[in-house]
Amino acid sequence: MTKVEIVSEIAQRTGVDKADVLSCVEGFMAVVKDSLENGEPVYLRGFGTFNIKTRAAKAARDILKNTTITVPEHSIPSFKPAKTFAVAVRKIKK
Repeated sequence: MTKVEIVSEIAQRTGVDKADVLSCVEGFMAVVKDSLENGEPVYLRGFGTFNIKTRAAKAARDILKNTTITVPEHSIPSFKPAKTFAVAVRKIKK
């Protein structure tokens, strides 16, 4: 599902104008991004937690040059779904 599809679905379900929904969705994404940039996790009860994880430095191979390189320590965003959300998704059969 894309952002456009999400905006359309929310607008249809709520009856709110698509432009207003789009600004809300973009505002939500900006707030989550800013919070994570400041090192603050975002908790959404019943949905999940957006957090920052730190990956340790490690050795890796450059297969083109056949050399070993060091990948420095870095941070990545992560999402951990809430238990109820994870259980609901597990019940879906493909």
